[in-house]
Amino acid sequence: MQVQQINLQLVDTINEWDPFQIGAGNYDTEIADIVQAVHDLYDQNKLARKIQAIFEFSFEKLIPLTECKEVAGRLLAIKDGGACSI
Repeated sequence: MQVQQINLQLVDTINEWDPFQIGAGNYDTEIADIVQAVHDLYDQNKLARKIQAIFEFSFEKLIPLTECKEVAGRLLAIKDGGACSI
Protein backbone atom coordinates (compact mmCIF):
# COMPACT_ATOMS: atom_id res chain seq x y z
CA MET A 1 0.00 0.00 0.00
CA GLN A 2 1.28 3.44 -0.85
CA VAL A 3 1.90 6.10 1.78
CA GLN A 4 -0.93 8.22 0.39
CA GLN A 5 -3.42 5.36 0.83
CA ILE A 6 -2.16 4.73 4.35
CA ASN A 7 -2.55 8.41 5.19
CA LEU A 8 -6.12 8.43 3.89
CA GLN A 9 -6.97 5.44 6.08
CA LEU A 10 -5.36 7.13 9.06
CA VAL A 11 -7.41 10.30 8.44
CA ASP A 12 -10.63 8.27 8.13
CA THR A 13 -9.91 6.43 11.37
CA ILE A 14 -9.31 9.63 13.32
CA ASN A 15 -12.40 11.31 11.84
CA GLU A 16 -14.51 8.26 12.72
CA TRP A 17 -13.15 8.33 16.28
CA ASP A 18 -14.27 11.97 16.71
CA PRO A 19 -13.14 12.15 20.37
CA PHE A 20 -14.99 15.38 21.16
CA GLN A 21 -18.12 14.62 19.12
CA ILE A 22 -17.76 17.77 17.01
CA GLY A 23 -18.08 16.00 13.68
CA ALA A 24 -15.68 14.63 11.12
CA GLY A 25 -13.62 17.22 9.31
CA ASN A 26 -13.09 19.40 12.37
CA TYR A 27 -9.72 17.96 13.34
CA ASP A 28 -7.56 18.90 10.35
CA THR A 29 -4.67 20.37 12.35
CA GLU A 30 -4.69 17.53 14.86
CA ILE A 31 -4.94 14.91 12.13
CA ALA A 32 -1.89 16.32 10.35
CA ASP A 33 0.10 16.13 13.59
CA ILE A 34 -1.13 12.62 14.39
CA VAL A 35 -0.40 11.26 10.91
CA GLN A 36 3.15 12.57 11.21
CA ALA A 37 3.46 10.98 14.66
CA VAL A 38 2.23 7.63 13.33
CA HIS A 39 5.01 7.66 10.76
CA ASP A 40 7.61 8.73 13.34
CA LEU A 41 6.68 6.43 16.23
CA TYR A 42 6.49 2.65 16.48
CA ASP A 43 5.47 2.22 20.11
CA GLN A 44 1.75 2.18 20.92
CA ASN A 45 2.21 3.79 24.35
CA LYS A 46 4.37 6.62 23.00
CA LEU A 47 1.93 7.25 20.18
CA ALA A 48 -1.00 7.25 22.61
CA ARG A 49 0.71 9.86 24.79
CA LYS A 50 1.48 11.96 21.69
CA ILE A 51 -2.16 11.78 20.53
CA GLN A 52 -3.32 12.74 24.00
CA ALA A 53 -0.93 15.72 24.05
CA ILE A 54 -1.98 16.90 20.56
CA PHE A 55 -5.65 17.01 21.50
CA GLU A 56 -4.97 18.52 24.93
CA PHE A 57 -2.98 21.32 23.31
CA SER A 58 -5.78 22.10 20.83
CA PHE A 59 -8.85 21.61 22.98
CA GLU A 60 -7.51 22.07 26.52
CA LYS A 61 -9.25 18.83 27.48
CA LEU A 62 -7.60 15.56 28.40
CA ILE A 63 -8.70 12.40 26.59
CA PRO A 64 -8.21 9.28 28.74
CA LEU A 65 -4.95 7.56 27.87
CA THR A 66 -6.74 4.21 27.49
CA GLU A 67 -8.86 5.68 24.71
CA CYS A 68 -5.80 7.15 23.01
CA LYS A 69 -3.98 3.83 23.33
CA GLU A 70 -6.82 1.97 21.61
CA VAL A 71 -6.79 4.42 18.69
CA ALA A 72 -2.98 4.34 18.57
CA GLY A 73 -3.15 0.57 18.16
CA ARG A 74 -5.56 0.89 15.25
CA LEU A 75 -3.41 3.55 13.58
CA LEU A 76 -0.23 1.51 13.94
CA ALA A 77 -2.03 -1.53 12.54
CA ILE A 78 -2.96 0.50 9.45
CA LYS A 79 0.65 1.64 9.07
CA ASP A 80 2.03 -1.86 9.61
CA GLY A 81 -0.50 -3.34 7.21
CA GLY A 82 0.63 -0.90 4.57
CA ALA A 83 4.27 -1.77 5.03
CA CYS A 84 3.79 -5.34 3.87
CA SER A 85 3.57 -5.98 0.18
CA ILE A 86 2.19 -9.22 -1.22
